[in-house]
Amino acid sequence: MTPFAALHHRPGRPLLLPNAWDHASAAALAAEGYAAIGTTSLGVAAAAGLPDGVAVTRAETVRLARRLGRSGFLLSVDAESGFSDDPEEVACLAVELAQAGVVGINLEDGRADGTLAPSAVLAAKIAAVKAAVPELFVNARTDTCWAGRHDPGPETVRRLEAYQQAGADGVFVPGLADPAAIVALVERLAAPLNVLWTPTGPGFAELAALGVARVSLGSLLYRSALAAAVATAAAVGAGDEVGPVPGYAEVQELSRK
Repeated sequence: MTPFAALHHRPGRPLLLPNAWDHASAAALAAEGYAAIGTTSLGVAAAAGLPDGVAVTRAETVRLARRLGRSGFLLSVDAESGFSDDPEEVACLAVELAQAGVVGINLEDGRADGTLAPSAVLAAKIAAVKAAVPELFVNARTDTCWAGRHDPGPETVRRLEAYQQAGADGVFVPGLADPAAIVALVERLAAPLNVLWTPTGPGFAELAALGVARVSLGSLLYRSALAAAVATAAAVGAGDEVGPVPGYAEVQELSRK
C-alpha cells in the first residue's frame, strides 16, 4: 500500500484533503503541515479564465502537476473526467501525471450538461489507468447526488460497485450529506468513501464517526479566497480595518518551497 493509500485506511481518522489551485496556495497549505494536498478543477480552470468540467484544462492541469508533483507533499489531481472518453488517452494522462510525481487522480462520471456518463465509460477509464499506472490512487467520483438523487440509492451503489470492480482505490460522492446514507455506503462498499465537506452537512468529527475515509474541500478554498479579495477591497474603500494577511516577504518565501 502506498503512503497516500494508507491515509485512507485509518478508522476514525479521515484524510482531510485541502485543494489548491496554484503553487502559492499549495505551498501555503503544505507549510501548515498538510501531508497530502489535492487540486481543484474549478480553481485551476477559473484561474486560467476557462470553464470547469468541459475538458478544456488538460494542459493547465498537467502544468500545475509538474510544478507541484515533487514539492515534498503527496499530490492528488482532479482531472475531471480525464479530458477524454477514450480510455487509452486517459491512461496516457495518468502516466504523464505519475511521471510528474502525482500519487492520486480523481475521475468523475458527471458531464457538463448535468447528466451522467454511462458507468461503463468511467469503469473502462479506471481499468486503463490502473493497468498503465498500478500505483496511482484512483478516486472514482459519481455525481448522482448532484444529478438530483440525494441518497445512496440503487443507481449510486451500482455505479460505485462497478468502479470498485474496475480497480478504483476509493470512491467519491460529492453532495452526499445525510448521516444514515453515508453509513449505508460505508457498510456496503469495500473501497474507502470520500465525501465533500459542506457547511450544511456533518462536521469533520461527525464524518469521522460515520466511517468516512476522506473529506475533501473541493473548490471551497478557492472560492473563499475570491470572497476575501473582494471583501478586502470593499473594506479599504469603506475605511474599515483589514487583516491579518500574509506579508510580502512571507508570500515571496513560498516561491522557494
